[in-house]
This record gives sequence, structure tokens and C-alpha cells, in this order.
Amino acid sequence: MRDRRGITRSRVVAALPQVPELAPGTRAVVLVEGISDSVAVEAAARRLGVDLAGVQVVAAGGVGSIGALAGRFGPKGAALPLRGLCDAAEVPWLCKALTKAGVGIALDPGGLEALGFAVCDRDLEDELIRALGVERVEALFAAEGDLAAFRTLQRQGPWRDAAVTDQIRRFLGAGAGRKIRYAGVFVQAVALERMPEPLRRLLAGLQPDPRVV
Repeated sequence: MRDRRGITRSRVVAALPQVPELAPGTRAVVLVEGISDSVAVEAAARRLGVDLAGVQVVAAGGVGSIGALAGRFGPKGAALPLRGLCDAAEVPWLCKALTKAGVGIALDPGGLEALGFAVCDRDLEDELIRALGVERVEALFAAEGDLAAFRTLQRQGPWRDAAVTDQIRRFLGAGAGRKIRYAGVFVQAVALERMPEPLRRLLAGLQPDPRVV
């Protein structure tokens, strides 16, 4: 499903993605929608000094697989603590999926947060763009050799009058591997005091010692 600017919303996928087996000593599993989210979580952990030893970050390959993975790794499966990230638009679906998987009952964003799933205002990509600001994002595009390509997109008909943040989102999604690459670039560049709160809340719940964050 696409919005009027052509931005694709993730939908339920048909099959459970191939995920690695749990490593020995795994103490918690973090479920995120895509690879770019997992890259951002791991990069933020390094910057915030959060030890992810024993934590397996699993990219579900689509929000529709998170419920199945919760069943595999959660109370009805490996019985491990689960954490995760959720886009605002996916809250109703994920509430039902986690309830079905036996993780706990959630009816709204607050309920998901109580279960350990941090909710992004729109999605993590949007949170990072807002934390950096448009000028900083464009400076990063320049540093990575992508600014000319971004300017070309801004001149294209469907995007010429779009908000710059939507242009950025489209640009990240248009290149092969670009969204994944910039997930790490953005997290590395954002000031620590502006690290998106969903990432902070998620990682605080994974700390062996919560005083560190």
C-alpha cells in the first residue's frame, strides 16, 4: 500500500523469513522489521555503550513476520525475553500479533512499550531524519557522494513539491542498499543527546546494568 507520495508501507508477508538459529547463551531477542532497523539498533548500541552480548537482533523481513517470530522465540517457543521496534501505523496489527503469540496483552502504544516494543512516531527512518535535521542529512549525502543524485530526485515531477523529509525518504528507498547503508551513517552522525527516544528506550531495556544509559 502506498501513500500519495508513493511511499510504501510494509505489509504482511506470506512466509516466515530465514533467520539464524539462536546462538548459545542468547539472553534476549530484538525483533525489528527490516535490515536497516537492525543496523540502526546495533550502531546505536555501540554509540551508547550498550552491551549486546547475548542479544540477537532479528530482521523479520516485514512486519507481518514479527508475530510468527515472537511465537518462535517468545513464551510459546524458546521462552526468551523479547524486545523490538514498531512503526506507528503498525501498532494495531502488532498488538494482536503479540497477544496471539503469548507475549502479553497490548491494546495501544503504551501497551506495546510495556511489553518492550518501542514505538516510533512514524518509523525509525523518520525519527533519524528529524533528529539530524535536513541540512545535516544533505551534508551526509554530500560526504557519501549522493547529493547530486538527491538533487535530481528533487527535480522530478512527483517529488518536486513534496516536503524535503519525504524527498529524503524516497531517495533512501530508491537505491539498492541505500536505506541499509544510511541507517548506520545516520546513527553514527546524530548527536548523542538527540539519539531517537525509541532507540534509547529499546536499548535501556537490554542493559544488564540500566545505570549505564
